[in-house]
Amino acid sequence: MPASARPRLSLAEWVVLCLVREGPSHGFALARILGGDGELGQIWRVPKPVIYRALQRLEDAGFVKLVELQPSTEGPVRSLVEATALGRDAAAAWLSKPVHHNRDIRSELLVKLALLDRAGRDPAPLLEAQSAQLEPVADALRARLAGASGVERAITLWRCETVDATLRFLAQLRQPSGATAGR
Repeated sequence: MPASARPRLSLAEWVVLCLVREGPSHGFALARILGGDGELGQIWRVPKPVIYRALQRLEDAGFVKLVELQPSTEGPVRSLVEATALGRDAAAAWLSKPVHHNRDIRSELLVKLALLDRAGRDPAPLLEAQSAQLEPVADALRARLAGASGVERAITLWRCETVDATLRFLAQLRQPSGATAGR
């Protein structure tokens, strides 16, 4: 299926796909990981109905496929799914792309870092790409701030400070554990 014909996935759908990419799974197991007390739910909580809807959309798109129906003593039969080659490739590509907006750092970037950590993959390339994505934004905001006044100055200053804070955060993450960058 050409990339232009693939559905646009939500953050929840990408997260579900990345988890299924780790190995065959079913909605109930994913719900434990993505629930409020789950490992990833602490970053991005996904309600059960959204997980099951995501699995259906991913199957319709050819990113996951049903591999087995498993009886359960804890409820209905569980549908075990696994990622297809198309799904594995799409998930790997998504995990390597920086987020587009600074406002998405808290959700999308942090969940990508958690997924990379679960997979034992080095986050450095993603962190570098994310910094490269935000540095021109920071430069443009600083230039705009020089001529801003009134509420435009307040808004531009806010955006400039948040992007600068994000760049410092990314720099800290790129430091070896235990090392701290100068402030």
